Formats: sequence, C-alpha cells, structure tokens
Amino acid sequence: MSNILSAGTPAPDFALQSTAGTSAGDAGEMVKLSDLKGKNVVLAFYPADWSAVCGDQLALYNELIPMFEKLDAELIGISVDSAFCHQAFRENREYKIRLLADFEPKGEVARKYGVYREQDGFTERALFVIDAEGVIRWSYLSPMEINPGANHILEALKEIKEGVHHD
Repeated sequence: MSNILSAGTPAPDFALQSTAGTSAGDAGEMVKLSDLKGKNVVLAFYPADWSAVCGDQLALYNELIPMFEKLDAELIGISVDSAFCHQAFRENREYKIRLLADFEPKGEVARKYGVYREQDGFTERALFVIDAEGVIRWSYLSPMEINPGANHILEALKEIKEGVHHD
C-alpha cells in the first residue's frame, strides 16, 4: 500500500532524464525539481506510456498546457519507462509536456513520494501540486483504472495563486 506524501510536506528533490541522449554516454536533458523553484509544478506519476488510461490522462494535460501556464505551473509526467520510450511516446502522440524517466534506479523518485508499486514494478497513478517554494500543496492517489482528470489540479493551482492555505 502506498504512503503518498501529503500537503505541507517539502517535495523531495530529484534529477531525472527528460530526453534520450543521441549517442552512448550522452545522458540527454536532465530535469531537476529544485531548478524549477519559483514556479508551481504538477507531478503526474503514471504506470506506463502506452496504456490506454495513461494516454488519455496525458492527452488531457497536454491540451491544458495554456491553463497551467496561466497559473504559473509546469506539468511533468513521471513513469518508470525509459527516456527512449518517452521520446517515442511523445512524438507518436504529439505531446508537449515533459515526461521524465524514473528508470534507473527503477522507481527511486516514486518511492520518495510514496507511490511506487513494488509488487507490480511501476508507479501508482498519483498527482502532486507543488508550490513555488517546493512544498506539496495537494496530492491525490487515483485508482489505477481511472483517469483523475484535471479539475482538482486546477483548483489547487488557483488556490496557490489566490494565497489560500489548507495546512
């Protein structure tokens, strides 16, 4: 069972591969959470790139990029798939959102957030809204087979913008 991090918890920092390298020894682009301080970040952990529910969930978030930008937020998808898999998936679906590879050591970042499924070898479907100071303001663990949508994410981001605190 997951021990998902809750609101008021400092978001654990991480550095994950965002793009596949072009040659051996080239790590590609790395994304570090601490480098995004000063803007709101939405982390969308999901099980696998090519599954139907994940594809629908990420397609929705991709369409909402302008709304996230208005709320000074960047949405980032994270799964245990490799950067090469992510790159093929993004290109195939024409996604603009960044997909990060929690690939090696497998699930390390998901474990920090309490959303890795040891028995299955992939992450839960979980959402985190992190404010500009790096504090989790809202988190949600969705049933695996259900697309959690974006309404609660947008509400949490609007509350941050309006200065509402729940902790």
